[in-house]
Amino acid sequence: MKHECLYHLDRFAAQNLLSMIQEFAFVFMLNLMFKVLLLTNELNKVLQKKDQDIVSAMGMLDLAKKRLQKMREEEWDSLMEEVCSFCSKHEIAIPNMDEDYVIGKSKRKRSEVSYLHHFRVEVFYAVIDLELQELNSRFDVVTSDLLLGMASLSPVDSFANFDKNKIMKLAKYYPSEFDENKLRELDFQLDTFIVYAQKCDSKFLNLKGIKDLARVMVETKVDQTWTHVYLLVKLTLIIPVATASVERAFSSMKYIKNDLRNRMDEDFLNNYLVCYIERGIFKTVSNDAIINRFQSMKTRRGQL
Repeated sequence: MKHECLYHLDRFAAQNLLSMIQEFAFVFMLNLMFKVLLLTNELNKVLQKKDQDIVSAMGMLDLAKKRLQKMREEEWDSLMEEVCSFCSKHEIAIPNMDEDYVIGKSKRKRSEVSYLHHFRVEVFYAVIDLELQELNSRFDVVTSDLLLGMASLSPVDSFANFDKNKIMKLAKYYPSEFDENKLRELDFQLDTFIVYAQKCDSKFLNLKGIKDLARVMVETKVDQTWTHVYLLVKLTLIIPVATASVERAFSSMKYIKNDLRNRMDEDFLNNYLVCYIERGIFKTVSNDAIINRFQSMKTRRGQL
C-alpha cells in the first residue's frame, strides 16, 4: 500500500512538471536564458582558462555587455517570433498579449498589467538588467583598472601588452605606497625599464608571467635600480592571492557558520576557517602532534 502511494505521488509530480513545461511562460524563459547564456559563453570560457589573457578577457567582457544591451534594445521581436513559432509547432497555447496577465492557473488572480508588459518588462528586461548588473558588479571600474594594469606589466611575448598609462593608473590605487613624488619617479623608471627589458638584457625575453619577472629582476639586481617598478611588480603578485583568499573565506563561511554554529565568536570562527581553508596543509599534521601541543599549552587534569 505504501509503495502504491509513493508511485501515485511520483506520477502526480511528473504530470505536474509536464504541464508546467508545456506552458508559454516556460518556453519563453527557456529561450531567453539560452540566448543570455550564449552571449556570455565566450566570456565564461576565457575567465576559466588557466593561462588567462586578461586583456582578452576584458575585451570579451566589454563585448558581452554590448551584446546584452543590443539584445535588450533590438531583439525582443525576434525572441517573441521564435517562442511563438515553437509553441505553434508543439500546440502550446499562446496568450493574448493585450489581455491582463493571469497569476498562476487561477483566472480570478489577474494582475493590473498585460501579458506583453509582464513578459517584456518584468521578465525580458529584468533578466538582462540583472545580468548586466552582475557583470558591472563583478568587474567594476576599480577591478578592471587593476586587471588591465596587471596585464600591462606582464612580460609575456616580450612585454607585448606593456601600457604605461594603465600601469600608472594601477599604481594610483596604492596611495600609501606611491605619493605624488613617487608616481613621478615611477613614470620615468617605467620608460627606462621597458627599453632595458626589451633591448638590453636577453634574460627578460621569453618570460611566462609576473612571478618570472620578479625573479629575474632580483637575479639581475635591477630591483635595486628601479625600486618603484619592482614594488609595483610585488604588489601585482599579491593581488590575485589576496582576492582568491577573500573569495575562499566567504565561500567557506556558509559551510562553517551554519544553523548549528550561529553563536560562535569571531576568534573561534577565524580559527575554524583557517583549518577549513588550509585543510590540505593540516592533513599533513599528525594527531599526536596536535595532542602534544594541546597538552603542553597548560596543565590538564588528565593526559589525553
